[in-house]
Amino acid sequence: MTALQVRAGRKDEARLLTELALRSKGHWGYDQAFLDACRAELTLTSQDVEAQRVTVAERDGHLVGFYALAGEPPQGTLEDLFVEPDHIGTGVGRVLWAHAIDTARTLGFERITLEADPRAEPFYLAMGARRCGSVPSGSIPGRVIPLLELAITRA
Repeated sequence: MTALQVRAGRKDEARLLTELALRSKGHWGYDQAFLDACRAELTLTSQDVEAQRVTVAERDGHLVGFYALAGEPPQGTLEDLFVEPDHIGTGVGRVLWAHAIDTARTLGFERITLEADPRAEPFYLAMGARRCGSVPSGSIPGRVIPLLELAITRA
């Protein structure tokens, strides 16, 4: 297996990234009806790729994960962090998280927030985020999801 490459996402990858996000969400055992309900919220447009500073990870020329970092300093939002299911647990998420935090720091962010899938919350807590509340799901009426935050320290 070759090394992981991290680079800026391209506008023409929006559809591929949307499908990757849905596959990654499906890793948690959600049924098709749930995933269909999430599709609109997980859909990236070519404009989103640029506006949300989408960064991708690829291995052997294949996309294996991505994140999206939105906002302007001092406050940012990690809009997405998704990994291909067969790469979950291999360190791709950790690499993307570290890259996102380094990027946020370089841009002058002092804090980032993220709305986490409840099943992914342990990952973010292990990465240093802390739960600061909860918010309604943007896809599933009546569902509440964790709101997490991370203070960005200066290097």
